[in-house]
Amino acid sequence: MIDGELVRLRALRADDAEHHLRWRNDPEVVRWAAAADPRFGPATVETVAITFDSMLRLNPRERAVFTVEDRTDGRVIGVADYRDLDPYASVATLGITIGEREYWGRGHGSETVRLLTDHVFGTFGLHRLELDTWSGNERAVRAFTRLGFREEGRRRSALLVDGRRYDRVLFGMLREEWAKSA
Repeated sequence: MIDGELVRLRALRADDAEHHLRWRNDPEVVRWAAAADPRFGPATVETVAITFDSMLRLNPRERAVFTVEDRTDGRVIGVADYRDLDPYASVATLGITIGEREYWGRGHGSETVRLLTDHVFGTFGLHRLELDTWSGNERAVRAFTRLGFREEGRRRSALLVDGRRYDRVLFGMLREEWAKSA
């Protein structure tokens, strides 16, 4: 368990699937989390069950998925993960979705990214972390920048959201940058 002031990150449990099913079928959540990628919704109980079965068996040396809970009332509000952990290159990728809309813009997502960043750098001693979003998700772009991640590149017009083209924005943080901010 990883505790912050606003959120707690805990191990994923099978009963978290109901939240994921709801979020995967909420077009607004999918829009911001996955840039409206049709592979992320709508979901069925069966597809979420298959995904959960594989997530519950992950090797934490390679990937882990955490449930994000509100510290005040214990409500499940999102999911965060690290993946593509490459011990040779000393790199991993982070991901986050706050699926409960009433928690958007209140700092829960930013704290989740900070806690996960601290956990992964601290536990695995990696050299760098990466994450990405789409250029239309200005809230995520601002949060990642404020947390010390640097924009490292863009895949121009890589995503189609609501009939418009957006860039995929790539961010990175080096261990020494994290150490200075910690």
